[in-house]
This record gives sequence, structure tokens and C-alpha cells, in this order.
Amino acid sequence: MSNTQTIENAHTSGVYAKRDLTIVRGEGATLYDEDGNAYIDCVGGQGAANLGHAHPKVVAAITEQAQKIISVPEMFYNDTRAALLERLTSLAPEGMDRAFLSNSGTEAVEAAFKFARFSTKRTEIIATMRGFHGRSMGALSATWNKKYRSPFQPLIPGIKHVPYNNLDKLDAAIDENTAAVILEAVQGEGGVYPGDADYLLGAQELCRERGALLIMDEIQTGFGRTGKMFALDHYDLQPDILCVAKSIAGGVPMGATLLGERVAELDKGIHGSTFGGNPLAAAASLAALNALIDERLPERAAELGVYLVAELQKIESPLIREVRGLGLMIGIEIKQKVAPYLKALTERGVLALPAGMTVLRLLPPLVIEKEQLDEAVAAIKEVLAE
Repeated sequence: MSNTQTIENAHTSGVYAKRDLTIVRGEGATLYDEDGNAYIDCVGGQGAANLGHAHPKVVAAITEQAQKIISVPEMFYNDTRAALLERLTSLAPEGMDRAFLSNSGTEAVEAAFKFARFSTKRTEIIATMRGFHGRSMGALSATWNKKYRSPFQPLIPGIKHVPYNNLDKLDAAIDENTAAVILEAVQGEGGVYPGDADYLLGAQELCRERGALLIMDEIQTGFGRTGKMFALDHYDLQPDILCVAKSIAGGVPMGATLLGERVAELDKGIHGSTFGGNPLAAAASLAALNALIDERLPERAAELGVYLVAELQKIESPLIREVRGLGLMIGIEIKQKVAPYLKALTERGVLALPAGMTVLRLLPPLVIEKEQLDEAVAAIKEVLAE
């Protein structure tokens, strides 16, 4: 055990299941440990590293902004924040010209719930089975997995769950008390399950008919991950509220809750954040969004995603149930628990994620090279053959 690991184990909270690996540097889609060993990164900062690591434009923007000013609460105007808000809303679906800036995905969801209740004067939120929306009390109440929920019961009342991709069940659940329905276009933590177009568009129609708001959680799927700027672009969805975070600022902590025309004008003081929209994060985000566009990374994710899925489907293994996903958000469902295979992949220089007990999840940076994907596929083939 290294000195770094000894110190962290002594002083960290203990809530994280640590891997026996100390990462000290990254470049592009490659991570390096304290001994200089290189790893192909298919964890991608759990979705926060779409631009890869140490992207030069983000590094330059952070450096320049830090020399000017870092903290400006939103009680004051700020030039960098204004530029970001203009850029971010220009990329969002038509009519989403307002955004609340925060510091994480779970904060973006918490804000969405508050704004939905305020706007509709209703109280209930409908979420889905297998859904994941965060771990603070409101967002956790919408998250499905019992292992996250059970220790903290009772959770926030007025939130119920229905099966994903089942429009009839959703239809039966929405009533005059429903403030909002929250959906992922692709369920990430729940196993990498893409939504059916008929289901997502049908959910939008039901919300419109019954006065509820549609919240799309694109915290993991946003900013090019699925081959479009947002996963909702695959379906021509027009949600009322859009939650984004993770890769919004090139790896710097930031979240945003974008608001459509059906969301009421918000009263002053009903929500806030000390650090939300701080100039340092705003500068990083503006640079990250511009890099995504300039380098055509959503298009790259679409092309590489098709290639990667095809290569994975060539693996002849009785362990594989299904390969599924969208863009560079891919799940390999196997017939056994994935934990031993993740460890074996690490030993071969490939870092990957679980999505539930039996799904191996790949979230590589969108800048990853095809040769690195080939190496990752070869490693996966090897560990599944053991």
C-alpha cells in the first residue's frame, strides 16, 4: 500500500469503495498511476471527462480566469458567467433560454424538483425503476436502487416509481397531483438501457396533456456522450426542464438546470448557491462547450460508438447476454457479476465501470483513439475467456 493510499484510508469518510490504484496524471484518454503505468480510461471520470484529461483549451481557460477572479456570487453580474449562459442556452432545445447554475448533477436535480413544484403548484414527482438521479435527499428519493435508499428512510414523500419504457404504467400514474416526470434518455447507472422513442415522446405528450412538467436528466448523457449534443436530440424531445452536469465544464464541478417556456418565472430568493456559476467553473465550461463543437466530438462519439459496439459484438463468449448503448455510452451485460472482470481489466491496463451487478459499462472520453478502443476490446475478450 502506497503512502497516498495510507493517508486517504486514514482520513477519508469511508463511503467510497476504493480500487487499489493511485491515479496522479491524465492526458487525453490515458491515465497514469504513481508508478508511471498507463491505463486506457473507459471510466471517463464517471462521465465527467468527455473531453479527456488536461484538455489544453480547458487548462488555458482555468489558468487565465484564476488570474482574474475566482468567486463572484450571482448577486453580482459577471462577464464570464454571462458568456457561458449565452453559449449554454444556445445549445439547448428551442425555448430553453434560462438556466440555474450549480455545482453537480444532484444539485441540478434538486433545483429541478423545486422549480417544478413551484411552477405547477403540485407536489408529486414520478420517477422510474432502475433510474438514478443523485444521492442528496430529494434526488435520492427519485433514485431507484434500494442499496442507496434504504439507510436513509424515510425519504421525501410524494415521489413514486414506475417501470421504464412502459408508457401504459406512466399513463396510469400521472394525475392532477403530478408536478413532474423525471426520465433519463438512457438509464446509465441502472444498466445502460436506452429509452424507446415511442415511450419518451409519449411521456412528453402525457405531461403536456395533464399539466405536468417533463424533466430530462442528461447528467451522464449530455454533451456529446451519445453521439448528439444531448441524448434527447435523438428523439426530437422538447422537455420543460433539462438537468446537466458531469462534462459540462471539462471535469470542473458544475451543474445546470435549464428551463423551458412552461416553467413559471421564478421568484427572487426561492433557490440559490454560493458557488453556482462561479467564474472559474464558468470559464472552464465555456472552453469545454466550444471545444466540443470545434472538435466535432458528438459526431466522433457517434462514429466511434458504432465501431465499438460492432467490435464488441464480434466477441464470441457464452458469458455475454447483450451489448447495448448509444454513442460512447455502452453496456455489456454478462451472466455473472462484473467485479472480478473489472479487476482483471485493470491488470491489463483498461479501466471500466459497473452498471449494476452484471453490466460492464464503458464511458471513454470522446477523444479516445480507435487504437485504444481496439486494445480495450482485446482486453475484454481476454478476461471473458478466462
